[in-house]
Amino acid sequence: MGNRKIGFIGLGLIGGSIAKAVRRYFPDYEILAFDKNRETLALAVQEGTIHTACSSIDDNFRGCDYIFLCAPVSYNTAYLSQLKNMIDQDCILTDVGSVKTSIHEEVIALGMEENFIGGHPMAGSEKSGFVNSKAHLIENAYYILTPSAKVSDEKVEKYRNFVEALKALPVILDYREHDRITGTISHLPHIIASVLVNFVHDTDTEDELMKALAAGGFKDITRIASSSPVMWQQICLKNRDNISRILGNYIDALGRAKSLIDSGSEEGLYTMFEESKDYRDSMPNSSAGPIKKQFALYCDIIDEAGGIATIATILASSGISIKNIGIIHNREFEEGVLRIEFYDESSSVKAAALLRKYRYIVYEI
Repeated sequence: MGNRKIGFIGLGLIGGSIAKAVRRYFPDYEILAFDKNRETLALAVQEGTIHTACSSIDDNFRGCDYIFLCAPVSYNTAYLSQLKNMIDQDCILTDVGSVKTSIHEEVIALGMEENFIGGHPMAGSEKSGFVNSKAHLIENAYYILTPSAKVSDEKVEKYRNFVEALKALPVILDYREHDRITGTISHLPHIIASVLVNFVHDTDTEDELMKALAAGGFKDITRIASSSPVMWQQICLKNRDNISRILGNYIDALGRAKSLIDSGSEEGLYTMFEESKDYRDSMPNSSAGPIKKQFALYCDIIDEAGGIATIATILASSGISIKNIGIIHNREFEEGVLRIEFYDESSSVKAAALLRKYRYIVYEI
């Protein structure tokens, strides 16, 4: 393919991870970046991720094969207008935002459709910033592409192949369909989790018994409520119409569940739980979706001094890093006394095999 030139505007967790993936798989490509944080740019140059650190969106961005908009959504529209007269007809302009309609509408208004293909890598981390970026962050993650109406098939195929070469899984969608889908499977669950956590907080006893007795199951389904408040505020504002409609439909579904309970409908309640169980069980056990999968296992241990330390030592001696570890006091919905969480799937699988080798009883989730 020859030497290529790729520009990044914003070099946080996602932008940094894509840049590192490009550096890994295409070491000959020239990479340049602009970020408001000069320390980030200095670190990216020092680590060898990028060649050129730009103090503004300047002429360095001319002649780029790809330009990735990885800044907060509120900034990207301003950057679009700055890039309009810098990019040539062969350049592919893309973004990484989780809401697509707003940026597509801006692209249409600016007459930049022939260059723009929206992008949404369905990957992330609880930690933000370039310092936490990793070349493998988008590996085996769905990467949604939302081509503009006037972009050529050749550009779409070129970008699809590029995403595949970075080891991600490209999926092509209409941008409006993308926002409807992510509104249901990503944005709605975050809202539900936040409202549920606040509901428990507001209805808890004075001595916070609900908080103290909350089972691991409650923590699992509300885990995503710990996500960035600023990011989710912006997502709700940018995808407002879709989320409002989806929330209304969900509230109706809750109403139907309430009616089944109010009427004591044995058959209706059984069907509701059976259908949800069957559909949930049919979902692939993969982390490629928009909500990051947890990698955890449960393990039976005897309540004795040094029990947890022994397990931690066994795992550490094999180079397995533990993200979190703790005793589960409410075990209504979990088997096993000890819950161990890992950073990735391979660590979880290796840990389960290792602990079984040492005669521990392990339950994988």
